[in-house]
Amino acid sequence: MRLLLDSTFVIDLLDGVSEAIARQRRMFESGDEPFTNEVVICEVRAGMKHRDAPQLIGILEPVEFIQPGPESALLAGEWRRSAHERGYKLSSPDALIAAAAAAIDAAVLTRNVKDFALTPVRVETY
Repeated sequence: MRLLLDSTFVIDLLDGVSEAIARQRRMFESGDEPFTNEVVICEVRAGMKHRDAPQLIGILEPVEFIQPGPESALLAGEWRRSAHERGYKLSSPDALIAAAAAAIDAAVLTRNVKDFALTPVRVETY
C-alpha cells in the first residue's frame, strides 16, 4: 500500500509513541511504500529544536519525497473551497497533503482523521 506520511505520524515517531513505532515496523515488514512531501517536512521541522533535526533526517531517509505539481495545488484549493461552502475549515497544509496523496494514489497515514475526512482521500490510522 502506498502511504503518504502525515505530520502527526512523523511527530509521533520523533516522540517515541509506541503505536507509531509499531506502525512504522509493520509498514516496512509488509512492503508498504512510504512517501512524504515538503508540507509535512516543513510542519514537523517548524516545531523542532535545531539539535533534533538529525533525528528527523534519519526518519525520512527511507521515505520517498514527492512534489506533485500545480494540478494537486488546484485540487487542494477546490477541496478547501468545498469544505468552506459546507461550513468546515480545511487548512492549506492538510489540503495539500491530501492532494499529494491523491496524486500518487496513496492513503494518508495519520491520527488526524477529522480533517482529512473533509477530502476524498483514503486515510490509514495507527
